Amino acid sequence: QVQLVESGGGLVQAGGSLRLSCAASGRISGSMGWFRQAPGKERDFVAAISRMGDNRPYAESVKGRFTISRDNAKNTVYLQMNSLKPEDTAMYYCAASSSNMYRTYLYSRNNYEYWGRGTQVTVSS
Repeated sequence: QVQLVESGGGLVQAGGSLRLSCAASGRISGSMGWFRQAPGKERDFVAAISRMGDNRPYAESVKGRFTISRDNAKNTVYLQMNSLKPEDTAMYYCAASSSNMYRTYLYSRNNYEYWGRGTQVTVSS
């Protein structure tokens, strides 16, 4: 059973940056992604990355501001978040799949088998 542990969340002013990390307890051979959930809302797709990093889709709302990357040797995925906005405030969850999915499938939370417990990101105005 793979366990995912997120870190790097916190409180930041609008325009600031944070870097989230997600460490897996074992080797992740498939796709990985980040989702976020604000209070009272659905858990939404933020970004994903294929096994070799050649496929990296982003939600429209974060394009140009967020960058996803992974280090397979460390079983870790990162989310660099720049130019943060108050509407980015949410709990951020890391997800992983044992399959290296086609791009179309990366957007749906239902296609990921493993989830972390989340790290809170709060952006003040």
